[in-house]
Amino acid sequence: MAGQDLLCFSHLRWDFVFQRPQHLLVRAARSIRVWYIEDAEWHHGIRPHAVTRTTPEGVVVVVPQLPHGVDPEGYLAGMRMILAELMIGNRIERPILWYYTPHALDWTEHLVGNPTVYDCMDELSAFRYADPGLPARERALMARAAVVFTGGHSLYEAKRTLHRNVHAMPSGVDTSHFAPARTILPEPADHAAIPHPRVGFYGVIDERLDTTLLAEAAALRPEVHFILVGPVAKIDPADLPQAPNLHWLGSRAYAELPATCAHWDAAMMPFALNQATRYISPTKTPEYLAAGLAVVSTPIADVVATYGGLQAVHIAADAQAFAAGIDAALAQRPLPETWRPEADRAIAAMGWDSIWSRMHAQVHATRRAPGILRRAEYDHVVVGAGFAGSVLAERLAAGSGRRVLLVDRRPHIGGNAHDAPDAAGILIHPYGPHIFHTNSEAVMDYLSRFTAWRPYEHRVLARVPTFAGCQLLPIPINRTTVNRFFGVDLAEAEVAAFLGARAVSRVPVRTSADVVLGAVGRELYEAFFQGYTRKQWGLDPSELDKSVTARVPTRTNDDDRYFTDRFQAMPRDGYTAMFRRMLHHPNIEVALETEWQDVGSRSPHMVFTGPVDEYFGHRHGRLPYRSLRFEHETLEVAQALPVGVVNEPDPAVPYTRTTEFKHLTGQVHAQTSLCREYPTAEGDPYYPVPRPENADLYRRYQALADATDDVTFVGRLATYKYYNMDQVVAQALSTWQKLMNRTQATMAAE
Repeated sequence: MAGQDLLCFSHLRWDFVFQRPQHLLVRAARSIRVWYIEDAEWHHGIRPHAVTRTTPEGVVVVVPQLPHGVDPEGYLAGMRMILAELMIGNRIERPILWYYTPHALDWTEHLVGNPTVYDCMDELSAFRYADPGLPARERALMARAAVVFTGGHSLYEAKRTLHRNVHAMPSGVDTSHFAPARTILPEPADHAAIPHPRVGFYGVIDERLDTTLLAEAAALRPEVHFILVGPVAKIDPADLPQAPNLHWLGSRAYAELPATCAHWDAAMMPFALNQATRYISPTKTPEYLAAGLAVVSTPIADVVATYGGLQAVHIAADAQAFAAGIDAALAQRPLPETWRPEADRAIAAMGWDSIWSRMHAQVHATRRAPGILRRAEYDHVVVGAGFAGSVLAERLAAGSGRRVLLVDRRPHIGGNAHDAPDAAGILIHPYGPHIFHTNSEAVMDYLSRFTAWRPYEHRVLARVPTFAGCQLLPIPINRTTVNRFFGVDLAEAEVAAFLGARAVSRVPVRTSADVVLGAVGRELYEAFFQGYTRKQWGLDPSELDKSVTARVPTRTNDDDRYFTDRFQAMPRDGYTAMFRRMLHHPNIEVALETEWQDVGSRSPHMVFTGPVDEYFGHRHGRLPYRSLRFEHETLEVAQALPVGVVNEPDPAVPYTRTTEFKHLTGQVHAQTSLCREYPTAEGDPYYPVPRPENADLYRRYQALADATDDVTFVGRLATYKYYNMDQVVAQALSTWQKLMNRTQATMAAE
């Protein structure tokens, strides 16, 4: 980005204690001109203008000055005028636009960024007194941004479905700045009268601080002195708890923090668990560790996930546990050799230089010419690292000796089958449950090359109203379901006739409603299928193709397994481990967080597993898909559900089902993690919507695909058809064989 300007729009004052913007921009200023534009200051009797100054690091800080009392239109006009004068006077042309606040879009929307970057440091809409219009402004900013960064992993999970190019860039630490705290430094004057032991906190004191927990912990440990350094914002200072061992010392400059930390015996982060802290990734954690302090923190998700395994970080959810954590941290103070090396290793790669380098690379990638990934270096480019793409990449590389570039826009392999430990260490499926089952011995043999298996037979219960009240009943419907739903005691031989008497004949059978009504009658249709289907698809079963419910059988026996396939098992080490072994081959290069459009056009062949309408630029219109939103929760119990999945057919319940992953994985853990699924029309494409008009639209794209000789379309999205995982694997294996047969035929003809 040498020779270019960067305009940064922030809601924070530059002189505020050094935070993420300052750390990153002083590094950017080493190679480009950086302009840091704050929000306006208000004064009487002035015309709009800017006060500027240059920091020692080379960043030009711009503070707009506006007349006091100006109306909203006058504010926007004044800010635009100041910006225009700044750009004209300094010959700023086609700058990088770097936003920390969506509000700035109101007066910069006329600018075109080269590129536009949104560095989302916090979920600002969750803060106290937040502008209710902020979410709409953020959506508008994301629509313009070429790349979005998030200040932590939790925030990434919240934003990743809102933009196609989102990258988690957790904040880091200036280790060299805080390392002197481990040495002898002059003691701040306001510390001198405070006895030891001392446990300290620095940062903004606002609604994110759990003052109740703090007061209770101070009462539990009267001999420990709690020091809090930082400005008070959005809360009344008079409401802060007071005690002889609670010390509120006001603000410090960034340069003063090492000397402040040097005279603490441990550090604390008594954050409240509320909407304002749900997505935070505090920079304090690595800074305290760099200063040589053990840390006690409430269970902030990013703190637990990133640092929870360190000896130096003690996680505590209530005052009793927080006090115990302080005891443990203070006990570690005389023995730094037992825990500091581990902490130092954990923060070694978290320097701001490294973070800026990665961000710079992503920004540069959005400005580079298409084709920076040279397809000519490979025999095949495979788009999508889910089942279809990964199987084909492995077969082309290992089975045919081909050089393969596998690209995926997500930051991980495995597609929707990707699994990973959550903050509690429980293996979950972030994109909803994936249960493997197949009757194909060939598919099972192939996947068994890359994983051992854990036997698992999936069972599902549905929460439905019955004559005896709401009950959890087996689905698919079986004899147990019928007897408990209707309050009867039918023998196995009687169930078919009982259901036949209730069946509603629908000839011809065209829709999902026809299938179910003709099999089980209206009572079971309305209790188990109608509400669930309406939520899942946004359509009544009478509007959906018969294939949707034809996949769910009706049984007259007591078999309560969801599937009856010959092979039913889960990868012993998880799906991601299986994919990792599958793709571990010298002929395969994996490029994550990469768009297929960024790959050049000189490769002999592409395998495309993404949405077929996307490949052709939605030429005939968008193919309809249903998407899902997932809500994950960890509970302080070993088991919450009687089976792996509980369906919720009741239309009044906004989600369709709840999954408890430990049933699927067999993991033993004191806690458990649940996932609720909320179907939606927006978001990543999950399910093709099976309606005749959609099938007609797909056929138009299929004709285009058939005429595209150098691209092979494989998988659920590329062929607009719902496949189980084993069916995708079988399709990929068959496609590989066809490709090889075609290649051999071509070579023979030559």
